[in-house]
Amino acid sequence: MRLRRPVLAVALAALASPCLAESSAPIAVNNPPAQNAFIDLLALMSGHCKTLKVAGRTFACKTVAYAHGDKGRVNFAVAVDDPSDANHVVSFSGENGKRADDNSYELRIDRMLLNSKDRPKVDGLPVPAEQISTGVCRQTGNFAAKQVSDVTCTATDSEGRRYELLFVSDGKPVSVRRIRQSSPSIQDPFK
Repeated sequence: MRLRRPVLAVALAALASPCLAESSAPIAVNNPPAQNAFIDLLALMSGHCKTLKVAGRTFACKTVAYAHGDKGRVNFAVAVDDPSDANHVVSFSGENGKRADDNSYELRIDRMLLNSKDRPKVDGLPVPAEQISTGVCRQTGNFAAKQVSDVTCTATDSEGRRYELLFVSDGKPVSVRRIRQSSPSIQDPFK
């Protein structure tokens, strides 16, 4: 657990840069303009990835986190268990998530954030590469109750590469940290 937090901290601070389709060849990316935002809510989930596919390559994961930015951008960040790259992180990213009820959340994906050891660094942290994408993430569970059952994500980037995640909780409570106050960005029909 102590190793997971530093890996995830680096991952979330950088919030992605290109992962490797193969160890020796980085994925080419189309970088849209970066948005400056601060993370205001972070939720670390305990469990395992039943499925994690990055551009056709299968990986295991170390941990999954939900990060909400103060401007409404949300990332489901996955610390990839890649023995050749300790900085390998893949994030499914979008805005304006919706809750259908208290135990379901959906986020439309508009970009993949890809991180690897080969990315340029700013202040010692890899700078994210953003790949325009389309897809969706669905979360079953509730952060307020500190229980998440699973997270499923699928996305296809503008180059036709597919990304898939099926994360299943081990039943332990989610660790939720409010970092700063901001306006809610979730479309919630119950409030």
